[in-house]
Amino acid sequence: MFTDFKRKYTLLFDLTISDFRKRYLGSYLGVIWAFVQPLISILLFWFVFQVGFRSTPIDDVPFILWLSCAIIPWNFYSDSIQSSTNSILENSFLVKKVVFKLEILPIVKISSALIVHLFFIVFIFVMFFIYGYGFSIYNLQVFYYLIASVLLVIGISWITSSLVLFLKDTSQIVAMAMQLGFWLTPIFYPLEMIPDKLQFLFKLNPMFYITNGYRDTFIYKEWFWEHPLLTIYFWIVTLLLLYIGFLLFRKLKPHFADVL
Repeated sequence: MFTDFKRKYTLLFDLTISDFRKRYLGSYLGVIWAFVQPLISILLFWFVFQVGFRSTPIDDVPFILWLSCAIIPWNFYSDSIQSSTNSILENSFLVKKVVFKLEILPIVKISSALIVHLFFIVFIFVMFFIYGYGFSIYNLQVFYYLIASVLLVIGISWITSSLVLFLKDTSQIVAMAMQLGFWLTPIFYPLEMIPDKLQFLFKLNPMFYITNGYRDTFIYKEWFWEHPLLTIYFWIVTLLLLYIGFLLFRKLKPHFADVL
């Protein structure tokens, strides 16, 4: 499967750029909105919690830095899944008229969201530099968590993008799941605020591993192998989702044209 995608990397690149531009086609600022909207959201949260509620630094780290390390990977996760869920519906002409590797369509949406996410990874580095934090060897670990999050959303997107054709409520279910997951992931609050007996439930969320990993990378200076149980659990879940997603997509793909 991945070997086939490697041979089609040029097609994937072209479709990604096309999708990225099409998203903001017709607006005055064009693709700039892709970066402005998430940036305004982060600044708004910073103003509300740090200026309005006067949130104190967490672990001696300014709240805006602590928040950005979690909300930026979450935005990529949420945007990727919600956009890729409808990727087959939006490109129904490819299903009906030509022989096309349909598995690539959700990945196009994810790649489009990845462009924005890479910009905000640079934004994190800039923010830490402004606050006086220098570069650390631990910062290179961000690429590990980036790959981990991409593989996670690919598996989920294959499941949701194939199911939505047969269960129209899937889009709404995904949107509600993203809202619920946002508040059940320790983004605005440290895990230590949760009672000890309930903390394991939050750790079952794969995005806990990613958001906590970004904080380990930029704030706590810890390697991912220092959390062996969480790492093993995350990769079992991620690889299982990839396997189930690909099998489900392949099984339902022959029926896509019938329901579109």
